[in-house]
Amino acid sequence: MQISDTERVGDAATVAASDWGAEQSRIVTWHDPIATQPTVASMSGLSYWRTVADGQLPHPPIGALLQMRVVDVEPGRIAFSCTPDASMYNPLGMVHGGAVCTLLDTVAGSALHSTLPEGIGYTSIEIKVNYLKSVTLASGDLTAVGTVVKAGSRVGFTEAAVTDASGALVATATSTLLIFDMPSPAGHSSDNGASTRTMRQHRNGKIPFIFE
Repeated sequence: MQISDTERVGDAATVAASDWGAEQSRIVTWHDPIATQPTVASMSGLSYWRTVADGQLPHPPIGALLQMRVVDVEPGRIAFSCTPDASMYNPLGMVHGGAVCTLLDTVAGSALHSTLPEGIGYTSIEIKVNYLKSVTLASGDLTAVGTVVKAGSRVGFTEAAVTDASGALVATATSTLLIFDMPSPAGHSSDNGASTRTMRQHRNGKIPFIFE
């Protein structure tokens, strides 16, 4: 169904700019993750997240963007907190499901990361999310917990859950992740990224991957 120009003008006229509410803003600051990549690459996943939790390394930039931060980590389990605000709202006046999904994906992947040795990376293959309750500013801080269900040599399986400040379950997820050898950090600076685009093999020597 197409909307005529007359209908568009009529709809716009019903909500004058003066009725949009106060314009709001939020400053997002972060540290360049490439600067600390050599250090990160020399650490196991558990050591890395414990160092971040202790404030000895910065959170990844996505953490600043979505106001999420690690609060607890142990082998195979990690917890993040997230402070949602109105910048995450969708047109219906609630936090966009994509923000909650990103929080779930973060803890699901980071839980697996906490079991990996140095030089080994991971990436999501699939994530399935069940949304159980809407999130608004009244929900307060969110807590997300990711746990490892099973970690193999090539694929890991994790699960995650988000609760609001009252303890009510907001969303759950299951995730499947690929495990692979990380490319050399030097590829980001010395060769214009060329080495990160070369064919490398999985640590078992059977499955090739292309890093871009």
